[in-house]
This record gives sequence, C-alpha cells and structure tokens, in this order.
Amino acid sequence: MTKIDVVINNKSGLHARPASLFVKEVNQYKSDITVIKEGQSYNGKSIMSVLSMGIPQGQHVTIMAEGEDEKEAIEAIKKLVDNNFGE
Repeated sequence: MTKIDVVINNKSGLHARPASLFVKEVNQYKSDITVIKEGQSYNGKSIMSVLSMGIPQGQHVTIMAEGEDEKEAIEAIKKLVDNNFGE
C-alpha cells in the first residue's frame, strides 16, 4: 500500500470537472484507490463517491493506492493535485 496526504488547493475544490479528471486518471490504474476525508473512506474510482465527499478548497485528504501499479498511480494523482486539476 502506498499513500499520500494532499491539500486540494484549486479554487472550487473537488467539484464536477476536477472530480471527473480525478476519476478518469485513477481508472487508468489497476490498483484500488481510496480517498480518506475526515476518517471516512471513499472509492476513488467512482465519480459518485468522489462527488459525495464535497471537498472544498483547502481540504486535507489522504489518498491510498493498493495493487501492482500503486506507486505509479500515486505519482499521477499527486501531479494532478499539484497542478490544481489544470485550473
């Protein structure tokens, strides 16, 4: 298992467009992706699950990947978050 802690810094948080980019990115990997917000776990490969988190700007979350390509998945997710989902 590989995990990172990130802060969602884009202006509108993890709303529809960034959430769809996140899900599209993580679905390229075989690993299971879990997002943890305030102790609750969410399926990172499900758009409904990601949207239901209601992540605003400045929110700290933990992203965990478990599987054969977990390191690559975490690196790609970190890059996406660090680039503010292209916003």
